[in-house]
Amino acid sequence: MKTVIKMLITLSLIGVVSGGLLSEISKWAEPKIEMHRKAATEQAIFLVQPDAKSYNKIENLDFELYEVLDENNNRIGFALPYEGNGFQGKIRLMFGIKSDLKELVGLEVLEQVETPGLGTKITEEPFTSQFVNLIAEPKIEWVKGVAPSSDNEIQAITGATISSKALVEIINAGLTKLRSVENGGNL
Repeated sequence: MKTVIKMLITLSLIGVVSGGLLSEISKWAEPKIEMHRKAATEQAIFLVQPDAKSYNKIENLDFELYEVLDENNNRIGFALPYEGNGFQGKIRLMFGIKSDLKELVGLEVLEQVETPGLGTKITEEPFTSQFVNLIAEPKIEWVKGVAPSSDNEIQAITGATISSKALVEIINAGLTKLRSVENGGNL
């Protein structure tokens, strides 16, 4: 009986100390993680909108959106970070779109936990380059095993169809949200 009590006390102490340490590490790391996430977002704006010279964050929206400007401070489009579910977890991406909301300019995957070697191909150049100059009207579609036959289609990655499809769905959801804001006259 004494042995059981000693084990319970020891395990309780280990649990309290471990929990306290994890809490302190989390408090220390949280601002640093947020700072790196913000820096990655700012860098991605210029990757998805290569002609951009500056940007403004559009406030008073329930999602994150950046207005992208040229050297004369004229709006050339938007950079929209958006996220959704992938095959194994959340995918956070940013895409650039022209001001008329009809044509994508670029795509950058910011965070993902897809299957290494398969799903992670959504971050690689052959796949992401399909989204440059892609027509986003009425919505983006994906095809599998054949070459795209329309201006609004991309080819899904063989062996990573779910990740490819998820990425297209995330972009379409972001575009729907963006168009609803535009239709409401808030852009």
